Amino acid sequence: MEIASDETTRICNHCDRAIPSSNIDLHYAHCSRNLEKCNVCGDMVPIRHAKEHFLNTHAPVACSLCSATMERGNLDIHKGESCPQRIVNCEFCEFPLPAIDLAEHQEVCGNRTEMCYQCNRYIRLRERYNHASRCTGIAENNVESSRDVGAPEREQGAPRRQPPEYSWKRLIFTIAVTGIAVLFGSLFFQKKAEAIQVH
Repeated sequence: MEIASDETTRICNHCDRAIPSSNIDLHYAHCSRNLEKCNVCGDMVPIRHAKEHFLNTHAPVACSLCSATMERGNLDIHKGESCPQRIVNCEFCEFPLPAIDLAEHQEVCGNRTEMCYQCNRYIRLRERYNHASRCTGIAENNVESSRDVGAPEREQGAPRRQPPEYSWKRLIFTIAVTGIAVLFGSLFFQKKAEAIQVH
């Protein structure tokens, strides 16, 4: 049976919801017997699950990475988005490091240079994407880097330097070794921090 759309409602004194007037007594009896308002977030939760709701959502816990204390319900978001000790990768070299150290690392890393093998100029890593979209492939003698000493030789017909060949196996091995080193380092510092807390 549908409730008429113009039926008046009353506010339940227990859960503060608007309930059709004809159902208010039955609703209140059920609501006050089975539901409880959480003191922290104000949600109505079943009385039998109130303790579980508090422990799973509001109980204070410490982040295992930075030791900051927060509600358990916020821990995953903290670890994934805002923990200063979460591991992130440098956008220039993809080296994994704690987020708190990223800006300083990228300031140095982004200023490293690599040669553009189309125009033979040294380009800062932070500028390589913009450079790639503008690069004509022609050496610009008037703005050549002082490090590019091969331009006069090329004009005399000297062979152009070829980019070094990189082995994928070597690259994967380097990434794996770096990852293992970071993992062991973080475990070492975590054990050290736990030992300090014990004393």
